[in-house]
Amino acid sequence: MTNEPSINVAEDLFQQGLERYRSGEDAATLIPLYEKITERQPKIASGWICLAWVYLLNNQANLAVKAAKQGVKLSPEDPQARINLAIALLETNQKGVREQIEAAQNWLMLLSDLKQEVIENFAEGARRRPGWDALEKVRKWVLES
Repeated sequence: MTNEPSINVAEDLFQQGLERYRSGEDAATLIPLYEKITERQPKIASGWICLAWVYLLNNQANLAVKAAKQGVKLSPEDPQARINLAIALLETNQKGVREQIEAAQNWLMLLSDLKQEVIENFAEGARRRPGWDALEKVRKWVLES
């Protein structure tokens, strides 16, 4: 019972973050919000997945690796978590990119209703960070292979 207000606050913060992101707010200003969400609810994957994404958009791949790994750990079946980790690993020249690509492809085959959302996320990433080579490589590997 004592944890319930914290959950509600984190959910409210998460919804605020999504609304602000969708309205076009800069990723850099959203980082503190998603950091607060993951501090309050460290076992909720969506907070980590979004934190990794805004780190990536803000060209902070080293921080994104840590957040993305936590997102994958908490929700290994989430293709976006796998995609974020693949991009972060690629940008930091770390091993494990192929494993994340294959996992994302497999989950997208099983959870085909998520494919459109993933496609939209790739497009949004390209719009927000033009010339993002790692994003384009991962997009091709995940969607065109």
